[in-house]
Amino acid sequence: MNLADTLRSSASRLPDKPAMVFHERAVTYGDLDASADAAAAGLRGLGLRGSTADGQPDRVALLLGNVPAFCEALYGIWRAGLVAVPLNATFTADEVAHILGDSGAKAVVVAEGLLGVLDGIRGALPSLEHVVVAGATEPVRGALPWRDLLERGGREPISPAPPAPMTDGLVALLQYTSGTTGRPKGAMLTHANLLANHDQMAGTRLRVEERDVVLCVLPLFHIYALNVAMAYAIARGATLLLVERFDAVATLEAIATNRVSVIIGAPPMYVAWVNTPGLTDTDLASVRFAVSGAAPLPAAVLERFSSEFGIPVWEGYGLTETSPVLTSVAMDDVPRPGSVGKPVPGVRLRLVDEAGRPVRRGDPGEVVASGPNVFSGYWRRPEATAEALVDGWFHTGDIGYASDGDLYLVDRKSDLIIVSGFNVYPREVEEVLYRHPKVAAAAVVGRPHPYTGECVRAVVVLRDGQEATADELIDHCLRSLARFKCPEVVDFVAALPQLPSGKVLRRELKS
Repeated sequence: MNLADTLRSSASRLPDKPAMVFHERAVTYGDLDASADAAAAGLRGLGLRGSTADGQPDRVALLLGNVPAFCEALYGIWRAGLVAVPLNATFTADEVAHILGDSGAKAVVVAEGLLGVLDGIRGALPSLEHVVVAGATEPVRGALPWRDLLERGGREPISPAPPAPMTDGLVALLQYTSGTTGRPKGAMLTHANLLANHDQMAGTRLRVEERDVVLCVLPLFHIYALNVAMAYAIARGATLLLVERFDAVATLEAIATNRVSVIIGAPPMYVAWVNTPGLTDTDLASVRFAVSGAAPLPAAVLERFSSEFGIPVWEGYGLTETSPVLTSVAMDDVPRPGSVGKPVPGVRLRLVDEAGRPVRRGDPGEVVASGPNVFSGYWRRPEATAEALVDGWFHTGDIGYASDGDLYLVDRKSDLIIVSGFNVYPREVEEVLYRHPKVAAAAVVGRPHPYTGECVRAVVVLRDGQEATADELIDHCLRSLARFKCPEVVDFVAALPQLPSGKVLRRELKS
């Protein structure tokens, strides 16, 4: 099955129902399906093919924000039997050039406001043959307006089916990893991987229904928003409320106005909501549940949001390579602060040591996973694939421990701080810092130390109007943590560097 078939199915049942709402404008399922047809025909009219000389479908990159053209293009790409390559809209020209070159993308659909990113790099990308501009208000030299491509596809339909039979085992996405530890790698996610994750979520309390309105303010170029918010909602026949950027007040107002019933969020959203005075007066009675993913949600923030708004927050855990959901607290009756829950149906997890052996019960170990949602490998990176996929198990690089069947994440292996030979997991320290009433956000990293090898450095954002000293926060940590785990250095900043998904860029804090 092709993911574009899920749109066709929803459109055949619900042609006049809004598939998405954007800036108060509704796009029906019938209209979105017709646009996907036109996009598929238009892309194939450019000479893009689902089967090429190297045996791989052509790749089409998307350099777009949260706009309807992203959805139109993505489902058109899939319907044409091509592979989509979502690009982070905040990337520099150098970062975009790396992904376009690595993927060998033949075409890119780019927002008019992001065209400047391509200036100066097109000449270094021999595989890039076509630039299609979404939202263009006037002709652009060397580029084709998106609306013109759709009109061509609609006037002179070309069969969107690829020449080879479409199977769900074909790659749907080259989803590049966030690159927090190095150059991004393209995770090959098949139609089967992504569809399996839909079925897995539907087997939990994360089940979305046709009656639901799903908030999507997280960036669509990230796998979490793309598959958990957008593609899952469309497959289920729900309505997607598409929001371009997050603002704490405006987003809550949009939730109330549009009667949103499912919030797909990341920790910075919940941190902002609980730290903005007066927001608890907003009418959120329509919300059935909220989801948090992409990064750990501090337990103190989860508890405050749930108690102040009366909305359960189902935290989960996943990765780009797992389409993305691996576990969810929605497998149980009530959220458990600090836990990321149990494996979703069809997923198996193990905790192993450095040698790949199972750890003793209760001990921390690396999380390894298997299941139908686990990716097929990294694009043209056989060594990286062999390192990540061992005997059918994906090595996540995350450290966790199990208790009563629930998974508790400790940290990334690469983020581990070693103080005088003792392991310090940043998340443990961050959880304590978040419990201080003056702290709005915190991140912990290691810092070289002449005697202990490393020491703990905390980078803290204070709540509006609050003042605190480093000694005050260190003393706070000493009441809950062993001395070697407590920060030796505390720096105060206005904001933490983050990826659009909400994950803190620790490498920038280490530099």
